[in-house]
Amino acid sequence: MKTKYITGIILATVLTACNDFLEAPTKSSLDESVIYSTPGLARGAVDGIKVPFAETNSYRGRFLPWYGMNTDSEWYNTSQTVGDNSDLAVYNSKPNNTNMNTENNAWAMMYAGIERANLCIRGIRTYGSPETNPAMGELLAESLTLRAVYYADLLKAWGDVPARFEPITAETMYLGKASRDIIYKQLLDDLDEAAELAPWPNESATTATVEYVNKAFVKGFRARLALVAAGYSQYPEGIRRGEIPGYTTQELYQLALNESEDVIESGKAQLESSFETLWRKYNEDNVAAGGESLWEIPFADGRGRMLFTFAVRHNSNDQHHANGANRGGVAGPLPHVFYDFDEKDTRRDVTCVPYRYGNAVSGWAQQELVDLNTWYFGKYRYEWMNRFVTSTNDDGVNKMYMRYAEVLLMAAEAANELGNQGAAKNYLKQIRRRAFPSSEHAVKVDAYVDALNSKESLFNAIVDEHKFEFTGEFERKQALIRWNLLGSKMEEAKTKMFALRDRTGSYATVPTSLYFQIAADNESLQIYGLNRGETTPPAGWTEKTWTNMGTGNGEVKINSLFTNHPDTKQFWPIWQIFLDGSNGKLTNDYGY
Repeated sequence: MKTKYITGIILATVLTACNDFLEAPTKSSLDESVIYSTPGLARGAVDGIKVPFAETNSYRGRFLPWYGMNTDSEWYNTSQTVGDNSDLAVYNSKPNNTNMNTENNAWAMMYAGIERANLCIRGIRTYGSPETNPAMGELLAESLTLRAVYYADLLKAWGDVPARFEPITAETMYLGKASRDIIYKQLLDDLDEAAELAPWPNESATTATVEYVNKAFVKGFRARLALVAAGYSQYPEGIRRGEIPGYTTQELYQLALNESEDVIESGKAQLESSFETLWRKYNEDNVAAGGESLWEIPFADGRGRMLFTFAVRHNSNDQHHANGANRGGVAGPLPHVFYDFDEKDTRRDVTCVPYRYGNAVSGWAQQELVDLNTWYFGKYRYEWMNRFVTSTNDDGVNKMYMRYAEVLLMAAEAANELGNQGAAKNYLKQIRRRAFPSSEHAVKVDAYVDALNSKESLFNAIVDEHKFEFTGEFERKQALIRWNLLGSKMEEAKTKMFALRDRTGSYATVPTSLYFQIAADNESLQIYGLNRGETTPPAGWTEKTWTNMGTGNGEVKINSLFTNHPDTKQFWPIWQIFLDGSNGKLTNDYGY
């Protein structure tokens, strides 16, 4: 029986793959009726859905490191270089991109995950009695949700894609692209069912950790997909709103609001006490449920490349890691973003870092300033880890896929769209209260938000808040697309970078010199001159010119933010190897 064989292969893979989920013993000879009527065996199959996340050229090495750049707040730090890597970031991808055009690329791995999910969904529905058996109901909820994750990311990166919601048969081996609107409808329906079956955080043994799906994530994720489906994106005929069967745009906003408010009112998730605490706990591999993280893509210690790619740069192995030379720093905030933050905003110094760790001497490295045109994401730091990474290729840190702050901002956005500005302001205030010291709340939170007296001004404030909250998490690109702001905001970002270079407009008072010294710990930099008005340096500190924007007075690097206009290339092309292997069913749109 073919399905028995495929299921056996999946379960055998669970036993041998590099993944956190390797506990369920299985035999390839087991029939589906045995596997999916036995919770322990079914758990092994459902955990197998996660295996493709960690494969070499899947999420681990291709999707997570590259999707999300460039935006109005994040960019590939060497966008000005010529090559396939920078092409991915600057809206110049080609179907034969050598970094992506391989048979084991993320596209293939996402569909491998979908096939695993399809088999589990069919098996559990047929043999598991999920309506009456809570353990099997939870496994069905997780299967539906993980399939939705794979599809959501396919749609995010490629637009219209083939729709496979049943296991592959000879008749369905080759499929053409389906409308993303049809797929979003299916995902919204699936997640509605999953939300009924999934336990809240800490209401089952598995949902004590955010490496397993829980009801708060399912509802938050459904809200996200509803807003994406209600928003704009590029179609072959041009940019327009989605047209989702069975839903009006207003109904999608109402769905997003309802799901977000269910999470908020449940009390099962919450903001961490401070922004720095959130990111310290993340880097410490704290996966306890009930806090701000709602769900994470799980990586074993020897897989995953979140810090390897995005951490504050370390030039060499040193006191904080042995992950290899020049780790981290592939991408960073745009140079102007630090100066767009309010100086009292505690998110600024966590998000934007102007230094790297230099070459280690006898195993010890000190922080050293880089130039104005190169910043690093401080949300990812080897120096905040509890583990000492020794793998030369991976760091084992999870991808935080959704956190509670996004639920609050989605609730604010949806409430504002539906005309309830009072509720929208309340949710926005909750985000800003965590961002600012309590001494600043009267002005920076209450007065600021209360002064937003129109739907438009409140929407614009939510767009700005999203940037301050999520820079470095690569949620910005899809948000800008659905708001129909990608192109205009990126053009604005170029204008801001030139203004910062020239010290004009709102950047006129940014100092042109920094002053620094090494602190008593013989590691940390003390820096003076980053804030506006800091022009009288401490005696004896070393000066560094703070104007270098790169070759040609910054023209080359600033203009490399995008090659093609972003609104003409909102999606990647389908890679050539998958076109060639599609039996003529797949083609590219958007001028590829």
